[in-house]
Amino acid sequence: MSGLGDLGTAGPCHMPCPQRCHPHRDPALVCGTHRPQQSATVANPVSGASPDLLPHFQLEPEDVYIVKNKAVSLACRATPATQIYFKCNGEWVHQGDHVTQHSTDRGTGLPVMEVRIEVTRQQVEKIFGLEEYWCQCVAWSSSGTTKSQKAFVRIAYLRKNFEQEPTAREVSIEQGIVLPCRPPEGIPPAEVEWLRNEELVDPALDANVYVTPEHSLVLRQARLADTANYTCVAKNIVARRRSASAAITVYVNGGWSTWTQWSGCSTSCGRGWQKRSRTCTNPTPLNGGAFCEGQNVQKTACTTLCPVDGAWSEWSKWSVCGAECTHWRSRECSEPAPRNGGQECHGPELDTRNCTSELCSHAASGAEDVALYVGLVAVAVCLVLLLLVGVLVYCRKKGGLDADVADSSILTAGFQPVSIKPSKAGDLLTIQPDLSTATMTYQGSLCPRQDGPAKLQLPNGHLLSPLGTGRHTLHHSSPAAEGADFVARLSTQSYFRSLPRGTTNMAYGTFNFLGGRLMIPNTGISLLIPPDAIPRGKIYEVYLTLHKQEDVRLPLAGCQTLLSPIVSCGPPGVLLTRPAILAMGHCVEASAENWSIRLKKQSCEGTWEDVLQLGAEPCTELYYCQLEAQACYVFTEQLGRFALVGESLSMAASKRLKLVLFAPAACPSLEYNIRVYCLSDTQDVLKEVIQLEKQLGGQLIGAPRVLHFKDSYHNLRLSIHDMPSSLWKSKLLASYQEIPFYHIWSGLQPFLHCTFTLERLSPSTCELACKIWVWQVEGDGQSFTVNFNIDTRFSDWLVPDSEVGAPALVGPSAFKIPFLIRQKIISSLDPPGTRGADWRTLAQKLNLDSHLSFFASKPSPTAMILNLWEARHFPNGNLSQLAAAVAEVGKQDGALFAVSEAEC
Repeated sequence: MSGLGDLGTAGPCHMPCPQRCHPHRDPALVCGTHRPQQSATVANPVSGASPDLLPHFQLEPEDVYIVKNKAVSLACRATPATQIYFKCNGEWVHQGDHVTQHSTDRGTGLPVMEVRIEVTRQQVEKIFGLEEYWCQCVAWSSSGTTKSQKAFVRIAYLRKNFEQEPTAREVSIEQGIVLPCRPPEGIPPAEVEWLRNEELVDPALDANVYVTPEHSLVLRQARLADTANYTCVAKNIVARRRSASAAITVYVNGGWSTWTQWSGCSTSCGRGWQKRSRTCTNPTPLNGGAFCEGQNVQKTACTTLCPVDGAWSEWSKWSVCGAECTHWRSRECSEPAPRNGGQECHGPELDTRNCTSELCSHAASGAEDVALYVGLVAVAVCLVLLLLVGVLVYCRKKGGLDADVADSSILTAGFQPVSIKPSKAGDLLTIQPDLSTATMTYQGSLCPRQDGPAKLQLPNGHLLSPLGTGRHTLHHSSPAAEGADFVARLSTQSYFRSLPRGTTNMAYGTFNFLGGRLMIPNTGISLLIPPDAIPRGKIYEVYLTLHKQEDVRLPLAGCQTLLSPIVSCGPPGVLLTRPAILAMGHCVEASAENWSIRLKKQSCEGTWEDVLQLGAEPCTELYYCQLEAQACYVFTEQLGRFALVGESLSMAASKRLKLVLFAPAACPSLEYNIRVYCLSDTQDVLKEVIQLEKQLGGQLIGAPRVLHFKDSYHNLRLSIHDMPSSLWKSKLLASYQEIPFYHIWSGLQPFLHCTFTLERLSPSTCELACKIWVWQVEGDGQSFTVNFNIDTRFSDWLVPDSEVGAPALVGPSAFKIPFLIRQKIISSLDPPGTRGADWRTLAQKLNLDSHLSFFASKPSPTAMILNLWEARHFPNGNLSQLAAAVAEVGKQDGALFAVSEAEC
């Protein structure tokens, strides 16, 4: 028996059964019930039809969905066609299930045949789970057969439960909001829309709103109008599902208004009070926002001077009779003298009357001469005494040390005489004095005494001339007291309440005019107190501390982000005559077109103020900042609490993230966790995470990697790949994890991380090789490969090298450049030199010429340059390179380095 292909060319089939035959399954022919009106066989084609044309389809069956129990219809139409049958999942549909219509194409006169069938839910469910149900048409003509496209028939559904629903949240105004929604499983996939208080949210009408491809609703910056109930709605052709509503409350934290003017004194005469006030209305707290911290009223004592009327003193004794036979007496308006607007005394201050003595003229003349002689003798004696006192004072100053140095109890040792003959540039700064020290402990107030500052006097000689044969006695202060004693004294101060407890992230020391340095190890944070920054005769106990970000409330608005650690140095209010230099790391990829960076300082009232905008002309000489690739150096004459804050100006602005992997050093169970930290790229954050992981028993895997995180509102994604499935499996349900954009961008949430939980399929498995990918959504992907072995032995920690040096260095030991050499460089380069041989050329040699205006504003520009060099290069600075730069400056002026044979 021939196949269906032969049937199409043979015309009517001839079979030994009484019924008309139809194709039912290929290749056999099975006879069915005779239905002349629905026959799919055309024995006599329409006259005029071309016998050489293959049938082509004018209508082909299309994909359909079965909703509930309603059958669906499939149709196809072809011309020229003598027979058309449906074939579903490889089986021919029974002829009796076809509905056929015949017509003629008016344009060509060719026969047209249209056939329809119905497919029920039961037919599809019979093969459900094995493969998809499909149907296609096969059309015959005298020239051959043609098949239509396949049409898939699927059962439509939409489950009731959402895979993830939005949750209620309270957010600060202008903070970003991400409401996740994962709709229920369904065919066809559900479309998602969002309702705000039952009204449709349309991102096309609100630029502050957009919906991610994962159906999450994102509010870029929360507004008060965004306080509402949000509902995620999923729908397809079967049903419409609603998630539970999530209440979003946008709150506003209160802010203080400016202080009012001080009121008048409460009393018009004597001691009273005056006050000023402020209100928590800038802005007013809303929707449960925090009320302003601090006092709304300040009082201060005031004294109004009372007017005092003048009163006469007692009359003096009568004078002797004068030549005119008169004598007099006087009184003064001094008991009390009039003041503060009081009335003057009324009446005469001189009283005169006649003398009745017979010899009044001669007696008066004799008395007058005696008084004259006595006065002359008294003046002569006073002049002699003054001359003797002046000679004694001059001799004492000539023979003794400077009073500030000689009388200071903290200076107990000195340099020995040094004779130098320089042989090369590198010898210039490598002269090390013989320094002996004695230890003492200073107990006293943190507030400085009000003595006047004194300058160390050095002769103005050539830069390379010998130091001379005289004894130069310099001393440095003793080491700081023990930590417990220092903290105990510190705890009595009011500002101590805002400092972190403990001394883990604190350095402290006692300093005098020789200066010194404080460092917090492994954080990149240090404070340089240059020589003469502390007035002579003063002793300051100075601290340097690193704050944890969760302990300090730093308000950020808009696109602002924290770029550095929050650092305090103090005590506040210390008087410095030279700027100290605070060094700390940052994580910004700085560029003027992408960033606006500000240095913030916390005031005594607790508010944060902008004290300097980097790149702009400074509005005050108290602060200056040198920003480099990894660190910033802050010049400040006022100690306090500082932080570096940036505001992005474009989507290209980026921060550096440090990606660090940790895993347990031992694996006693089948589960194994890999933690991936996404940190700001500063040393202090890495130090904290390493200390935290040590407590958890974690091990650092490989070296940290850096990722540039852009201000694009896109989240950070993490995923794990290339894990041997025969040995390991991941217990993570999703294909990736996400850290929201705003959590990372603000910089206020430390230790952000994701955990990948893996499971060994066999206890004998002890090796794992995999890849971990970290990338920003719609950004450039970055990944790194992790290869490590798992065993029960603790491996060595891959921690960064510890910084060399003690947390506190006092006096000359805190500086690379010897004190006297430093003074000679300053005295040589500060004055304008011929052919430009002065501090300006030195700044150019050290690539600091962009700061010339700042250096020029200080009394000693050269000292500022050397201080910055010390802050940038301690303790590993190359003195030879600095000496070479100084020598090149000197070559421009031969007189600067003229050294005679006698001097050498």
